[in-house]
Amino acid sequence: MQPIIIVLIILVVLVFIALIKTIQVIPQASAAIVERFGRYTRTLNAGLNIVVPFIDSIRNRIDLREQVVPFPPQPVITQDNLVVNIDTVIYYQVTDARAATYEVASYIQAIEQLTVTTLRNIIGGMDLERTLTSREEINAALRGVLDEATGKWGIRVNRVELKAIEPPTSIQDSMEKQMRADRDKRAAILTAEGIRQSQILTAEGEKQSAILRAEGESKAAALRAEGEAQAVRTVFEAIHAGDPDQKLLSYQYLQMLPKIAEGDANKLWIVPSEIGDALKGLSGAFGNLGGGAPGFNTGGNGSDGGSAGDGGNGGGAGVVNPRGSAVERREEPPVY
Repeated sequence: MQPIIIVLIILVVLVFIALIKTIQVIPQASAAIVERFGRYTRTLNAGLNIVVPFIDSIRNRIDLREQVVPFPPQPVITQDNLVVNIDTVIYYQVTDARAATYEVASYIQAIEQLTVTTLRNIIGGMDLERTLTSREEINAALRGVLDEATGKWGIRVNRVELKAIEPPTSIQDSMEKQMRADRDKRAAILTAEGIRQSQILTAEGEKQSAILRAEGESKAAALRAEGEAQAVRTVFEAIHAGDPDQKLLSYQYLQMLPKIAEGDANKLWIVPSEIGDALKGLSGAFGNLGGGAPGFNTGGNGSDGGSAGDGGNGGGAGVVNPRGSAVERREEPPVY
């Protein structure tokens, strides 16, 4: 009985193993390559699949999702003979599991080598400055070449990105110095433009202020002149309205004489010729009132003036010249 039990156990184990090999579960976004006696038979898609055990075998399981592969820095020589290290990142996706399995031995290694050679060809036709500023152009050129070459491998290259472009250390120092000099130059230019604009605005403000000040002074002078003219006009109208006679005018002339002679430095002053007529009228008025004329010289020499002074209870010879000539005022020294 023991051999029969052993055989049964072996059969059960074989059946169990056959069932395991018969039923194949493929995850979503994956594919499996089935070979029968070493020859490609079919591709298993996602889900539950049944294969012939011990005859069919799974050759390869391939992830159909988009893959991201970073490549290490690669030294590349530019057109101006400078060595730069460039890091690249490839975004690809397997579209044909059979071609990716049988058309190339290792599509990851093939994509990496193709990327390096294509990158060297592209960078070799550019100088350093263009290389640093033309990433989009380099990415587009790489993607076009890789997509065309990997199409027969069942690979689709979606994107190619340059992660870093590192020039030599000496070139980096020179570039930093050049950038610093450019920044200092722009800062100096901006400072000079700011000072110039400030001076222009200050000058314009002073000009506008001077113009406004001159306009204000002009208007003020015009208003003052207009006010003085109005005052003179009012006084003139008031005088004419009052109809003054010769006596009042003569009295006004006499009131102005002390103001003309004010000040210790006034040694010489001018008497208008019209003062004679005014004094004649005033002397006549005083003669009618008191019987004597004031002691003023209205014509003739000094003796006439003395007689006039005697009739008017006092007077001084040679004080006023009615013809408008210059008369000197003498001051007597003090008596101690």
